[in-house]
Amino acid sequence: MRKEANLSAAAFKAGHMETHVPRGKLLARFWKYLGKNRLLIVLAVLLSSASSLLALYGPKLSGRAINAITDEGGVDFDVVLRCAALMAVCYIVSAVFSYLLQLVMIRLSRKVAKQMRHDVFENLTRLPVGFFDRRQAGDIVSTITYDIDTVNQSLASDALQILQSTITVVVSLVMMLTIAPILVPVFAVTIPITFFFTRWLARRVRPMFRNRSKKLGELNGFVEEKLNGQKTIRAYGREEAVQEKFEEKNGVAVEAYTKAEANGTVTGPSVTFINNVSLALVCIFGSLLYLRGLIRLGDLSSFVQYSRKFSGPINEVANIIAELQSAFAAAERVFGLIDAEPEAADAENAVELDDVDGDVAIDKVNFSYDKKNPIITDFSLHASPGSLVAIVGPTGAGKTTIINLLMRFYDVDKGEIRVDGRPIGEVTRGSLRRSYAMVLQDTWLFSGTIFDNIAYGKKDATLEDVVRAAKAARIHSYISRLPEGYNTVLTDNGSGISKGQKQLLTIARAMLLDANMLILDEATSNVDTRTEQQIQAAMRELMKHKTCFVIAHRLSTIRNADKILVMRGGRVAEQGTHDELMAKKSFYRELYRSQFDSCEQ
Repeated sequence: MRKEANLSAAAFKAGHMETHVPRGKLLARFWKYLGKNRLLIVLAVLLSSASSLLALYGPKLSGRAINAITDEGGVDFDVVLRCAALMAVCYIVSAVFSYLLQLVMIRLSRKVAKQMRHDVFENLTRLPVGFFDRRQAGDIVSTITYDIDTVNQSLASDALQILQSTITVVVSLVMMLTIAPILVPVFAVTIPITFFFTRWLARRVRPMFRNRSKKLGELNGFVEEKLNGQKTIRAYGREEAVQEKFEEKNGVAVEAYTKAEANGTVTGPSVTFINNVSLALVCIFGSLLYLRGLIRLGDLSSFVQYSRKFSGPINEVANIIAELQSAFAAAERVFGLIDAEPEAADAENAVELDDVDGDVAIDKVNFSYDKKNPIITDFSLHASPGSLVAIVGPTGAGKTTIINLLMRFYDVDKGEIRVDGRPIGEVTRGSLRRSYAMVLQDTWLFSGTIFDNIAYGKKDATLEDVVRAAKAARIHSYISRLPEGYNTVLTDNGSGISKGQKQLLTIARAMLLDANMLILDEATSNVDTRTEQQIQAAMRELMKHKTCFVIAHRLSTIRNADKILVMRGGRVAEQGTHDELMAKKSFYRELYRSQFDSCEQ
């Protein structure tokens, strides 16, 4: 639904507010999702531990095989063959466990992603309309798809990698202490350097990855907007301008992506260099110890291998620092949607609105979207059951805002709206909205059959009910000419049929509802005048004893309204029937004659 006034910059920024959450809290939130799959986690830990331990036993066996060489130059081939056989078994079983581990992690990651998407989408259905007024749909879609995948692919696999690395580091350190404790102090220099360097770099690159996710979301929002407006772009010959704007946004997104990745990938090569320095020191000091007879050659070989395994995980963890920063930035956006404040809950004593007569009263209502710029001021209205109330006025007068307030998409700042004498704040939103049938200027059809689209709001609708509504909306003959009739499948918001036909389908949908109140917001703007008159006549017949609110710019369509409200500057400037307003020098008469004269010309 279009709003009659632009939101202020502050309100718009509120919808795009970035939340910087500590990593500990993000990990704790993510762990709650992992914790719902405890069996898979336990299995992953067991497979990871077994695979790592078996792989770590190899260097020990390798050292024993080398030590089987005697000082006299002989070789104990029994020991060598036994060690070689055990090494082969360990590495083969370790590889099998690693493969099984990958399968488990894929299943775990998909289950977590599925649950996250469920939670995000579930909360989206509870968010107020104002949230979507301030956020681009493409940005939200980017979070549901790209960001959730980033979180799961990174955090799930990286968390496991950290577990494996921890096991490898601890076991390797123990092995090195048992083989040659005199060489271990070499790492007392290189490990702190690695730790503080990676910590400094992580703090530096995290904002870059946060900005990367933001810019990619903005790019997706821009693309979606322009794809939906292709006809308008082509009609106005704005292809080149749109392409230039896309290149600009695409360039910004690429720059943000490159900056984040370039700075993030510094970690791996730097830590690799530090680890190579430590390995060189181990080899130098180990060689001196061997020459002095303080260590055996096989033990030195095992120590060098364990030092590589000890340093390797540190290098691997450093390499995934960039991925973790990307995951943390994506997680902030995901949890930002999950934690977005839903629509205020119904009052504790709220009741269901049943058997509505359709008596609607608006009493001295004030409203603004941003609490600063008033849109509706001291507005009052009474619509008796079964009446047709037309709301007219220039753009920005507050016409559509009244509909937002009637449906309680927004709550009034001051004043009160009542249905059948009961304030709408005392009834449940669901029952209030079900009491209205609504047809908007912007049609919406979902992928499904024509029957499903018309029967969308009435679960128990029969084919006879749907046909009756379609006939009343003057769309039955068109549907009957289709090869599949009412079973014709519509895709991509009804692509392939005209806007007027889409509008008639949505009108048929509204006619089918058992609602005693009807809202039409420019509902016949996409049909020709003759069809529009037929629809108006059919509606008046079908909507007897139902309260109707009609917003119309074409004043000729609401001449028979029981009451016409002329909005001007957020207030009701005039009200009365068409004849009453035309009989006096009114703003309505000026509007009507200006339209009539323009039509004549």
